[in-house]
Amino acid sequence: MADSSSAPPTRGTASSSEDLFKMRPFTADIEKQAANDSDFDAAATIVGTDGESIRQGDDKFERSEDEQPQDPNIVTWDGPNDPENPENWTDKKKWTSIAVLSIMTVVTPLGSSMFAPGIPKILAEFHETSSTTATFLLSIYILGFAFGPLFVAPMSEMYGRSLLYHAGNILFAIFSVGAALANSIGMLMAFRFLMGLAGSVPITIGSGSIADIMPVEKRGRAMAAWALGPLLGPCIGPIAGGYLIAAAGWRWVYWLIVIVGGVVTIVALLTLKETFAPVILERKAARLRKETGNPDLRSALADNSITVAERFKIAAVRPMKLLLTTPIITLMSLYVAVTYGILYLLFTTFSFVFAQVYNFDEGASGTTFLPAGIGMLIGVVGFGAASDRLVGRRTAAGLAHRPEVRIPPMFTVPAGLALPVGLFIYGWTVQNAVHWIVPMLGVVIFSCGLMGVMMCVQNYLLDAYPHYAASVTAALAVLRSLAGALLPLGGLDMYDALGLGWGNSLLGFIALGLVPIPLLFYAYGERLRKRFNPSV
Repeated sequence: MADSSSAPPTRGTASSSEDLFKMRPFTADIEKQAANDSDFDAAATIVGTDGESIRQGDDKFERSEDEQPQDPNIVTWDGPNDPENPENWTDKKKWTSIAVLSIMTVVTPLGSSMFAPGIPKILAEFHETSSTTATFLLSIYILGFAFGPLFVAPMSEMYGRSLLYHAGNILFAIFSVGAALANSIGMLMAFRFLMGLAGSVPITIGSGSIADIMPVEKRGRAMAAWALGPLLGPCIGPIAGGYLIAAAGWRWVYWLIVIVGGVVTIVALLTLKETFAPVILERKAARLRKETGNPDLRSALADNSITVAERFKIAAVRPMKLLLTTPIITLMSLYVAVTYGILYLLFTTFSFVFAQVYNFDEGASGTTFLPAGIGMLIGVVGFGAASDRLVGRRTAAGLAHRPEVRIPPMFTVPAGLALPVGLFIYGWTVQNAVHWIVPMLGVVIFSCGLMGVMMCVQNYLLDAYPHYAASVTAALAVLRSLAGALLPLGGLDMYDALGLGWGNSLLGFIALGLVPIPLLFYAYGERLRKRFNPSV
């Protein structure tokens, strides 16, 4: 084995001055030192304690020649244009990855509600009559979405993004087979929960992948495409599911998911590459250690101060710690959770409202989810593009980017008000048996507002806490999915007690009371971020 002290300089190590163009310190202490060092460019890209990239300004910084460490064993990027660095990927490669991620976030939520029109047949087959069982059969999948991120987020830090995507896709297909073959209501529930766990992978770390590769001025559109999946999937699923169940039975819903999931798995294996910088450099260091025989070569982003077990423990508790100790994340997550829970509560009413009030058959009942999808498409196209335009204008004017630009009143107020307006229209027109097109219009308005709220909140939190991107997304997913799973359990009793008119009005008043939250952070967000700066 070669003597490490006399090993020749290796491509990608710190012995080359240009190779340190994007070398990033890893620990929180170094991060603070770099932020305060007047010799550093203010537009520095550094790495937080969880290894997730922090992007500021143009994402680049340089040290003068005499300041650069001369340790020949540090492995970093091969200069500013290193093609291995995901930030330097071509636009085609970046958008291909985002397209695949977006498809994945549509497919995995399909399992949550695609079989909803067939719930009466499932209950009859397994001799169940409880309305609570029927609701829980739908919502237990979302519980998987709630608990999955607590494991997925820390694992992505240690093993990278791509490995988890591929493992999640394969497990999702396997668990879908189990659901298709279920011979009891308990077995079906168990596999639906496992499908939710596996399906939570792209929803949890997709935003981290986007932050790895996209500059801030293009991130809004990328986030829009990715964020649409968890909402659009449950909307388009029942449309196909209603007719499929009527023609071939509810089990074929899961066989179709297996087929689609299998195709997506193959496409992902061929196209999705690793984007997490610490993992890429660690693999590069391992390759160079093998090629050169120098055991002392190590990644510039490696943190050897803690063990893998300790790192996993810290990363595992980070989402809940952020959720409970950072007011911005707490209140914004609450806003998203309530609106998401209301959406799933509405979903539980569609099957019986349009069947009983408007005499829709089993196949047509699936189309009642279409207005929600239309509203979300309008919201994602409008709010995603407009958000990037605002950031682009500030950048073109030479102004520093502020995360609060993502939540201006001109976006958040109309989006927030659309929620109660849509609920009022839906509830009272159904209550009075007005033509079915009118309550569907209410659902379109509600869904458009929901997408506007989701886009503003997710982009804001990603910009405000970029070094905790995966953990913040996990915190959002946990609270959002818990609300989506649990709120419908008591929702039907609420409708029985209040009726559809006053029941949806109550939900509308709750949504109306949440509208000031983004306004609060638009005005005081910067001050609160400085006061409650997470150190987890």
